[in-house]
Amino acid sequence: MTTIRPATEADLPAITAIYDDAVVNGTATYELEPAPDQAEMLSRFRAITSAEYPYLVAEEDGVVLGYAYAGPFRARAAYRFIVENSVYLAPHAQGRGLGRLLMQALIDDCTQRGFRQVVAVIGDATPASASVKLHTAMGFTLCGTMTGSGYKHERWLDTLIMQLPLNGGNTLPPDPQSVPERRYREGA
Repeated sequence: MTTIRPATEADLPAITAIYDDAVVNGTATYELEPAPDQAEMLSRFRAITSAEYPYLVAEEDGVVLGYAYAGPFRARAAYRFIVENSVYLAPHAQGRGLGRLLMQALIDDCTQRGFRQVVAVIGDATPASASVKLHTAMGFTLCGTMTGSGYKHERWLDTLIMQLPLNGGNTLPPDPQSVPERRYREGA
């Protein structure tokens, strides 16, 4: 049985291995060098979690098979209600619906924290890609395509931007009790 739970620092060796495969063999991330070491991944993990963004893992029988997190879309304060999502699965865990489970849990977590938009910046995006299909199935809509925005594995890659509104999106004023608004008012 698959469990989706908050990630911990103890999960970082598995997370690092999953990300390393994505960097070396995939095009979902535009990092070119083998994945950062565990110290760098720990730094990234702490930056996300200490800012109260969600970071989740999918686990079966004590083995981490994938992870997902949401982080800031851009640094300026006016963007505080928008998060950018990331989902990565171990190669042997792909095609089993774990991405959907992680994505739904991530969306639910972002909703509970009071964010208003989730943005997906999808590398090597084609309409047939698993990531585009997943985001479309989860209700994301296309915002735009940046043609030839990355160069990896000896080819040019397009980047698709997709968006999902949460908590009324831009139709309601900010919730003063939401994580992004509270952190802004506290000067975090």
